[in-house]
Amino acid sequence: MQFSPPLQPATLIQRYKRFLADVTTGDDHTMTIHCANTGAMTGCAIPGSTVWYSTSDNPKRKYPHSWELVDTPAGHRICVNTARANQLAVEAIQNGTIKELQGYDQLRTEVKYGNENSRIDILLNSESGPHCYIEVKSVTLLQQGDLNPDGESPVAGQGYFPDAVTTRGQKHLRELTEMARNGSRAVLLFTVLHSGIEKVAPAHHIDANYSRLLQMAQEAGVEVLCYKAELCQHHIQLVSSIDFAQDSTKY
Repeated sequence: MQFSPPLQPATLIQRYKRFLADVTTGDDHTMTIHCANTGAMTGCAIPGSTVWYSTSDNPKRKYPHSWELVDTPAGHRICVNTARANQLAVEAIQNGTIKELQGYDQLRTEVKYGNENSRIDILLNSESGPHCYIEVKSVTLLQQGDLNPDGESPVAGQGYFPDAVTTRGQKHLRELTEMARNGSRAVLLFTVLHSGIEKVAPAHHIDANYSRLLQMAQEAGVEVLCYKAELCQHHIQLVSSIDFAQDSTKY
């Protein structure tokens, strides 16, 4: 995914009302930009951080600039625009980056399915086999100072999902589990949008119900894939697979 024009930097003053953020540009101009992220954004919205924003040429937009990336005090870069996760997933399937999801005849997005009035992020159809239902989640939570299983040293690069209790995410896991039990292929795809994350685990300490449902989903046959993004002011793209820790309790 290319940014044209390239993203521009600013300094974060504050994020508020979920969808808005005030920033200061290099010429000391203060402006409000759109924030396409309704989540907790833990560790992603520290005042004084460098943010990177895109600019829309749509004259109907009240806020033409959108917050895309942020540089953390620890030197990491994060994509905070959650709308990018699905776009990156589609792109990575179509260009062959996600090798586990190749060989299908058709790709559709936002298709109604399930018993709980849901829409699947991506549906892959095949004339020669079962459909593949893919739920996409963005991972941006890196918790510093966690201990490894022997309790002696920090676990480097450990990312978690979710960063807050998510009843919507729990519903999605129930839907995927049902699809797998009915004979379809079901995949939970974590798009890792944080440069410091090297592996992913369910955040049992934040949402124990989500962690429990994820374990049940895997036991029912739901696959979990994790792909990490490359992030810069010119482009973002999923580039490589990273590990998923099935047993979150060891962290």
